Amino acid sequence: MSDKLKELLQNQVKKELESEPENILQVVGFLIGSEEFAVPILSVQEIVKPIEYTRVPGTPDYVLGVFNLRGNVFPLIDLRMKFGLPALKQNKDTRYIVIRNNDEVAGFIIDKLTEATRINEADIDPTPETLHEEANLVYGVGKQKDRLITILRVEYLLKRVF
Repeated sequence: MSDKLKELLQNQVKKELESEPENILQVVGFLIGSEEFAVPILSVQEIVKPIEYTRVPGTPDYVLGVFNLRGNVFPLIDLRMKFGLPALKQNKDTRYIVIRNNDEVAGFIIDKLTEATRINEADIDPTPETLHEEANLVYGVGKQKDRLITILRVEYLLKRVF
């Protein structure tokens, strides 16, 4: 191998080692009321149109019941009600987003799916200190062009308090 070729290869390897890959978080965005939220895309098992569910007595108001998805029964949680907003009648934009973290799985009613997007970790601000109870639920606030996206922690979203 010529000295010139060796030098070129060494410079290329050196450049690759020096340039750090960007830390990108891929998320699925959705609306609850007028606010945009997101969860990591790897936590989303699937997104389906609303299907029938069965009410379960003795659960908090935001737990609507359980639904059967391909032979598996999952709890169904209305995120509007969990976040303190009034319940709305389901419409053509309503979806169930099925989220998994380890062995925990639940379906969440969202008002509208927005988009899957990539957010650079440098563009995610930590949870504002003014949040107390919700602090564990929020991973951070992602900045995307002209909008803010609240990124939720899946493990706390799935934490059962019922």
